[in-house]
Amino acid sequence: MDNQTEKTNGTLKVSAAVIVSIAETAAAETEGVAVKSANRLAYADDAPFISHFVSPIRVKLSGDSAAISVSIVTLPGFRAYEVARAVQEHVKASVQNMTGIAVSKVNVRITAVKAK
Repeated sequence: MDNQTEKTNGTLKVSAAVIVSIAETAAAETEGVAVKSANRLAYADDAPFISHFVSPIRVKLSGDSAAISVSIVTLPGFRAYEVARAVQEHVKASVQNMTGIAVSKVNVRITAVKAK
């Protein structure tokens, strides 16, 4: 006789908006990334319309994984490649740890270097 009982807790769904929020916070926490305010990424100064129409974070959910695209502005004095690599690692780890959703890739696009 089997004494084990299977318990079902239901389903858990995480919205893309939650993943966007986690990714933006993680990117903003990365050294060398320009932020506009607390945990909000800066936009390129020469394209103010971008902040009104395009989010710096895009998430594409497919199956059990997410592909994330991040647009950042870097600070002067930092190596762009190293900042982008750090953003990739930090965003991936944060999203996976907080949601349990596998991140298949994190694309980073550097849109500008913030002027001093």
